[in-house]
Amino acid sequence: MSDRHIVYLTDVKLITCVLQSGLAEEVLEAAKNCGAQGATVSYARGTGVRDRMGLIGVTIDEQKEVVRIIASAEQSSRVFEAMYLAGDLDTPGKGIMYMSDLEHVATYIPENIVSSAGQ
Repeated sequence: MSDRHIVYLTDVKLITCVLQSGLAEEVLEAAKNCGAQGATVSYARGTGVRDRMGLIGVTIDEQKEVVRIIASAEQSSRVFEAMYLAGDLDTPGKGIMYMSDLEHVATYIPENIVSSAGQ
């Protein structure tokens, strides 16, 4: 039988932030400053909101950047708020973000950390 096993992380959240193109770097920097360890950035094209926002005179680029960060439940609210403010998401048309509970999360964790957490 193999020595390999899966270590599941618990109490973690996924923060997803969909932004206008060009804003991801500022949002990532804010998240790192709050203790986020890393992020995944991808690119997407948005639809729907552009038509509605055009009625009030705000032009919205349909190209989007999507930032995903996994954070501990303990730090997730702090990271979420910093990302929101850095992305100016309180401005119409800048983007949207949400946080989700994660059920199963696994990645490499050094053995010394696993053993110290078990104590």
